[in-house]
Amino acid sequence: MARAKEFDGDAVLLKAMKLFWEQGYEKTSINDLVECMGIHRRSLYDTFGDKHKLYLTAIDRYSKLVNAETHTGLLGASPTQAISFMIDFMIEGVDDSPPGCLFVNMAVELASRDYEVETKVNDSFTKSEQLLADIIHKGQQSGEFASSLKAEELAESLHNLLLGLRVLARTSADKKKLYRIANVSKKILDK
Repeated sequence: MARAKEFDGDAVLLKAMKLFWEQGYEKTSINDLVECMGIHRRSLYDTFGDKHKLYLTAIDRYSKLVNAETHTGLLGASPTQAISFMIDFMIEGVDDSPPGCLFVNMAVELASRDYEVETKVNDSFTKSEQLLADIIHKGQQSGEFASSLKAEELAESLHNLLLGLRVLARTSADKKKLYRIANVSKKILDK
């Protein structure tokens, strides 16, 4: 007779997600995961499959977390407020989470040699650029932002800024410096 799970699957998945976020895929061992998640090795394999499948599942959970935070932060925001929120989110991160960005970490560590990871990274980056383009286009229509460049071109540049901020946020860079960098980059939107 099969035993019932004695743990909350989402709670242990969040623990695994944070561990991958902090340490990366390669540095995180199965023993690290078992210890961090507080479950038996057999339960890990039965519930999530192997380490790679757990990693992909953790990525999907991270995506849901970021999408929920972004949706909440952008709700009712003007285009200018939305861009400011995105920058703040990249610099400040999410409460009780490691600094930086799991997608950026994945892109650097695995995307060049793991098709499934590359697909998830590209999908995330494409959605982020499209969100920025939509915000910028709305701001151009309302007169908040310059319209001398296409919204998609401006979105590419701002997306690059956001990724760079996430990388620097993982280092010991001073947040004041990160905001200075962001403020200079935001000037491309000025009329």
